[in-house]
Amino acid sequence: MNIKAMSFIKNMSYTISSNLISLIISTLVVLIVPKLIGIEEYGYWQLYIFYTSYVGFLHFGWNDGIYLRFGGEEYKNLDKRLFYSQFIELLGSQLFIAILIWLGSLVLVGDINRGFILQMVAIAMVLVNTRLMFFYILQATNRIKEFARLTMLDRIVYILLIVIFLLFGVRDFKLMIIADLIGKFVSLFFAALSCKEIVFRRINTFYLTISESIINISVGIKLMFANIASMLIIGIVRFGIERAWDVATFGKVSLTLSISNMMMIFINAVGVIMFPILRRTNQDKLANIYSTMRDFLMVILLGFLIIYYPLKSVMAAWLPQYAESLLYMSLVFPMFIYEGKMALLINTYLKTIRREKVMLKINLVSMILSLFMTYITTQVFVNLDMAILNIVILLAIRSAFAENYLAKELNIEVKKDIVLEVLLTIVFILTGWFVNSWMTMIIYGIVYFIYLMIKRKDITGTIQNIKLLMKS
Repeated sequence: MNIKAMSFIKNMSYTISSNLISLIISTLVVLIVPKLIGIEEYGYWQLYIFYTSYVGFLHFGWNDGIYLRFGGEEYKNLDKRLFYSQFIELLGSQLFIAILIWLGSLVLVGDINRGFILQMVAIAMVLVNTRLMFFYILQATNRIKEFARLTMLDRIVYILLIVIFLLFGVRDFKLMIIADLIGKFVSLFFAALSCKEIVFRRINTFYLTISESIINISVGIKLMFANIASMLIIGIVRFGIERAWDVATFGKVSLTLSISNMMMIFINAVGVIMFPILRRTNQDKLANIYSTMRDFLMVILLGFLIIYYPLKSVMAAWLPQYAESLLYMSLVFPMFIYEGKMALLINTYLKTIRREKVMLKINLVSMILSLFMTYITTQVFVNLDMAILNIVILLAIRSAFAENYLAKELNIEVKKDIVLEVLLTIVFILTGWFVNSWMTMIIYGIVYFIYLMIKRKDITGTIQNIKLLMKS
């Protein structure tokens, strides 16, 4: 096994370890918190999480530009004085925006709880966006070990505080939000220590780097808007549900989405490793690596759907007050298939070959389609089932469009695979919704076995390719 393969495996072990801990923590939060706090309190907590998921876009692509421009570089070769000046300028801009959000919440929001949430979101924005610069520097320069530790630290501090609050009988969503902010602050502090050559410098080494900021923003803003549009595909549906129904319904739907999203923790971990590696890889090898990774990933993701019914049964027994809403898992559970393929393969490759404009166009079209479909299902038909089903339909459409474009760029064929994956998803949703028993697992298991038989030659080739990649 060569040095690069060993390095990849080490980085993989770091990210999997940190993300396994994050998965355990997410599972504990998903399983324990809604059981111990009221449905409305849980709804407000989910609202905070929902809003904070968008604060990363208020740096206007600044950090994304750094990530794209310096991906694959060595940390020791970075201009530390330049990055220090960028850090100071970014921090100042985030503090200014946070003050505006805080003042806006006092003036424009009448609901005390929603006002508090927006104020905490303003604080979260400063912590998250400043920390993101360090996270992206570590990722871009392949310092995966430090990045993994910092990701893990954030969640460990968070869950420890949550457990302490719950043990002392605290059931207030406000203190849970504060626990999240403390976790982010601790992680930010140690991220700064990891990049101490950049952060801890004399103030007289600072100089205005407006032209550098403009370059980073101009490069990163396309990726940022692409990410905003990507998140809004689901976000618009969730917002439509929150507007058309009450906060309790929003919390119940959010629970099913949280369960479906847990698989994404591992997928995102691998995506973090792949970007700097692919930036250093010979362009002629990208197509073969893509086909190998695709077959390997999809066999795992489609197979993971088999555990749906046992997982749903356990969740319904543990959270009986959410039992009715857990039926919606059959509609949204396959979302990680399309989200996973986009995050690990398609987006990583599009960033590697610098096609941010294409990402933006595809996500914008999908977002507009989401807006239209959400309006029809939540305002015209007022049908919650249809609104939730929209999520998987929209993600599948976006994935198909994006992968077809990438396949043309790499000169590979994927249409047959896309059709097979859509057929398996349809079988899963139909059996999960209409059968809703252990037969769901059996029927889908049979169809999945047929899929493996159809793909057996590709799977054999993938195993051989992985062995060759490890050696060469």
